[in-house]
Amino acid sequence: MTPEELEAARDRTIEDVAAGGLRVLFCGINPGLLSAATGHHFARPGNRFWPVLHASGFTPRRLLPAEQRELLSYGLGITNVAARATARADELSAAEMVEGGRILDAKVRLLEPAWLAVAGITAYRVAFGEKDARIGPQERTIGRTRIWALPNPSGLNAHWTAAAMAEEFGRLRAAADGPDPATR
Repeated sequence: MTPEELEAARDRTIEDVAAGGLRVLFCGINPGLLSAATGHHFARPGNRFWPVLHASGFTPRRLLPAEQRELLSYGLGITNVAARATARADELSAAEMVEGGRILDAKVRLLEPAWLAVAGITAYRVAFGEKDARIGPQERTIGRTRIWALPNPSGLNAHWTAAAMAEEFGRLRAAADGPDPATR
């Protein structure tokens, strides 16, 4: 894809991969330019979402971004905090993130996944006004939906190795595979 084609994808949105009653609705910060250009979530080759999803046991094999709709058969989905595509997440304003959190809250109330997994602790903190939130399960719920803050799988997030991310995603998978979180 040429730089011009990528730049033409700026500010586009992409369709959620979602349905009612999912085990886990994964939530990225916002689509990158390659994702917006292709219509596939976490499309940049350096993004670790797809490898980590498989390594943590959520999928039986590593899916390609173009196979994203297969997630539904595993009770998984993908959405974003902010809808518009940018080259980097830091191009989004705090107001966009807060508004995205409000829209995400309404979406989660409608779809009622067991877990909302926000991939990006800073995005979670800003979108939901939880400045002291840490990676892992959160106290906050949206209706009956529990929330888990995950590390951002972007290749730009050098603080987390793929192995450490897979471990954290695996903790979420174990919780999602356990008893109905609404009954705890």
